[in-house]
Amino acid sequence: MNKTVSLGSALLCTFIWGTTFIAQETGMQNIGPYVFNGVRFFVGFLALIPFYLLLEKKNTKIIISKNPKRFLFLSISIGIFLFLASVFQQVALLYTDVANAAFFTIFYVPMVPIIVFFLFKKSIHWSVWPSVLLCLMGGYLLTNFHDATVRLGDTLVIICAVFWSLHIIFISKIIEEFDAPILIGLIQTIIVSVLSLILASAYEDFIIEDILSQKFEILYAGILSGGIAFVLQIYAQKNISAAPAAIIFSLEGVFATIAAWILLNQILDINNILGCSFILAGVLFSQLIPEFKKLKINNIK
Repeated sequence: MNKTVSLGSALLCTFIWGTTFIAQETGMQNIGPYVFNGVRFFVGFLALIPFYLLLEKKNTKIIISKNPKRFLFLSISIGIFLFLASVFQQVALLYTDVANAAFFTIFYVPMVPIIVFFLFKKSIHWSVWPSVLLCLMGGYLLTNFHDATVRLGDTLVIICAVFWSLHIIFISKIIEEFDAPILIGLIQTIIVSVLSLILASAYEDFIIEDILSQKFEILYAGILSGGIAFVLQIYAQKNISAAPAAIIFSLEGVFATIAAWILLNQILDINNILGCSFILAGVLFSQLIPEFKKLKINNIK
């Protein structure tokens, strides 16, 4: 798989995440966040099974046999990071508003290169840092955070951003060693589903009628986001390292804003437009500058 396909996968998965925000918001009118998360990711798990059986099952043993213990460790870690990120984000919304949550969640963009540099001693291309700054400025404008009040729940969102960062970083680690994106997707979705339903059984009511009343939102958020989009993320990170991938994923806010404008008739003000432009500029900068350098080197040769 070449980088162009990986970039397309990254953009498609980010588009799905952005448009899923509406389904996530409207899907919790009659059910709690843990029930919604648990059922959603279980639907995603079921949606991935046919793809796994058709495309990956026959090669699974060969791929995993290289180091089954490490595969299991990385897969479970990824599932736990995804679960913790989604849980902290949902709980934080009880103590803060959407603008604050959206802004502080985007902190995973600078966290990824920082964690990669200090934890794994990997050098980061200089173009990542101005791209990160552009994305943070874009997130600030896009969420209208300048009108918000900082709350206790914002701490939970920052913790959530740490786990999103670790999820992205560990996806890059596992896909470098094990070319089994659908299997990885299956494992992480079932982990998130099971752990979410355990929390739901302790803190929420599990009523079938209420779940069925949100079936369209659950199917959209489950099949497209919980299943397909997270596998597309893994495909994307086969040829895009963690730090540039995090910058691309920040387009989720842009797609969410556009979807809300089209589907919910929300008004786009000048700050929203500038925010989208800054994030888009950050993504383009992070992707094009390294390519220009390669092109220049090739021309010299």
